[in-house]
Amino acid sequence: MALESLEEIKARIEAAVAGANIAIIPNQSPANQPSLLLDNEHAGAVAKFLRDDPTLRLDYCSNVTGVDWLDRKVKKTIKVKKVIDGEEKEVDETREELVPGYLEAVYHLFSIAHKHGPVVIRMRTANRADGARLASLTPIYRSAEFQEREIFDLYGIRFEGHPDLRRILMWDEFENYPMRKDYREPDDYEWEPTPHDAVLERAKQHYTPRPAEEELKPS
Repeated sequence: MALESLEEIKARIEAAVAGANIAIIPNQSPANQPSLLLDNEHAGAVAKFLRDDPTLRLDYCSNVTGVDWLDRKVKKTIKVKKVIDGEEKEVDETREELVPGYLEAVYHLFSIAHKHGPVVIRMRTANRADGARLASLTPIYRSAEFQEREIFDLYGIRFEGHPDLRRILMWDEFENYPMRKDYREPDDYEWEPTPHDAVLERAKQHYTPRPAEEELKPS
């Protein structure tokens, strides 16, 4: 069964899930794999529709990844009215606009039943701090459980409704989120269960070197 276009899928989601706000996000990379951006409020209902709809039957979530978008400036061209040679004219003016940073969770969905896919869906947090929260899709796709935990561990997104949201790669005492673009690894850890190699080398900078062996010998 041929997979519908994203435009068709978007239209059917909006018809089936009242209030759902869906946007198609283009992808300019060589993969050219556009995606559907879901609003957080209706994400669970949309995912359930994608899974259960007889035409789509997107019954398998193959992978979930996190993406970090820092604050960035974008240039926008706007129309402004200016007086030129005594006459008011409308001209183009380029201005820089600050786009606040946010985090994303990106899900790749396939249909085992119909052997088609992927359909890529994504959600965005309100910001990279207290608003870094998204609805968990684990209740819809069981395979998302460990992958959402990994994103929580490495990016700091809190998945509301997840059945067991806790660290999965880093130790419990670890602070911060090592996959964020502004993360800076410390040259010494206050506590690490198995310090080794580069960690030990950096840690040496924080300890007074022991006297040379000959200096310890009695005179």
